[in-house]
Amino acid sequence: MSNSHNYIFTSESVSEGHPDKVCDRISDSIVDLYLKADPYSRVALETLATTNTVVLAGEVRGPEHIGPHDLEATAREAIRSIGYAQKGFHWGTVKIDVLVHAQSADIAQGVDAAADKDEGAGDQGIMFGYACKETPCYMPAPLHYSHRILEELAKARHSGEQPLLGPDAKSQISLVYENGKPVRASSIVVSTQHHDKLDQKAVREIVRPYVMKVLPEGWMCPESEFYVNPTGRFVIGGPDGDAGLTGRKIIVDTYGGAAPHGGGAFSGKDPTKVDRSAAYAMRYLAKNVVAADLADKCTIQVAYAIGVSKPLALYVNTHGTGRVDEQKLSKTLQELMNLSPRGIREHLKLNRPIYARTSAYGHFGREPDADGGFSWEKLDLVEALKKAA
Repeated sequence: MSNSHNYIFTSESVSEGHPDKVCDRISDSIVDLYLKADPYSRVALETLATTNTVVLAGEVRGPEHIGPHDLEATAREAIRSIGYAQKGFHWGTVKIDVLVHAQSADIAQGVDAAADKDEGAGDQGIMFGYACKETPCYMPAPLHYSHRILEELAKARHSGEQPLLGPDAKSQISLVYENGKPVRASSIVVSTQHHDKLDQKAVREIVRPYVMKVLPEGWMCPESEFYVNPTGRFVIGGPDGDAGLTGRKIIVDTYGGAAPHGGGAFSGKDPTKVDRSAAYAMRYLAKNVVAADLADKCTIQVAYAIGVSKPLALYVNTHGTGRVDEQKLSKTLQELMNLSPRGIREHLKLNRPIYARTSAYGHFGREPDADGGFSWEKLDLVEALKKAA
């Protein structure tokens, strides 16, 4: 982002029916399948989707009664629940190849706990968490509103209110910032799959009220900068229109480009994989720091080595908005939360089938669920942080 206080910043989102998100949903549904049967299952599951074909590949360690037939059935149900029953991609007739094998023994020995060692990180890498005061959910505004537009369109499609819209959609919002705060949209782009009988103008008028509903009053962009299906037609969509892969929307999944990203994807991974669990933990810590009013904006980075339980480093940056020393804050956060892979899993209770719901509209900025979903969005460290500060 610009160091100036006046600028325009853009983020995009994609719907649950976007080809890559279809793959994320399938992969996460299979993670849930295993974790429901055994909370300590290991899953690293990649999905590829194209015209009438889905390929499942990766490695698992879990209950033996879960076989290829169960993985195929789970994939079909994920596709059905998104709403794909089209000629080129139909949940009932799509060909599904299951190429899944047992977890590598070399990886397992580094990750597993033993008599003389705690459970190690499932991989080396860096993960980031971020929070800011731009929205009530402590998320960057351009991404937050991009997600919400597509969520509203999906609700309207699923409810039957807008039966002529298809599952595949994208949104993009450019927001004007004045004195560092978002004040209005300068442009908005929404592309949505639709029935053959609708023209571009009709789709535009279907989309408009959902955009207006989501944006704060007075934030709508000029009419000339409101782009709906700018190519003019979007009938063929989803994996039939463009191949999809798990883990290809990592910026949509996180902060829309407003914060750094370590490069690791989330979907298809059980919580021993720090790509996922540590990114959740960093969001949790950053959000609690901002909610405790110790900073207006906070980025946290953590680093791990495969097979090693303790984090190698924790870096906190409050972007000049902090009200406590950043090194002291780093020390306090590590005292409040055990950042070993096991510590994160236990603190956030991640060994549960809570992941299919994360696969669209962002892993962050969501409401915590009663069954433990989105536990990393809780604000239960706020009082402890205030006290320590």
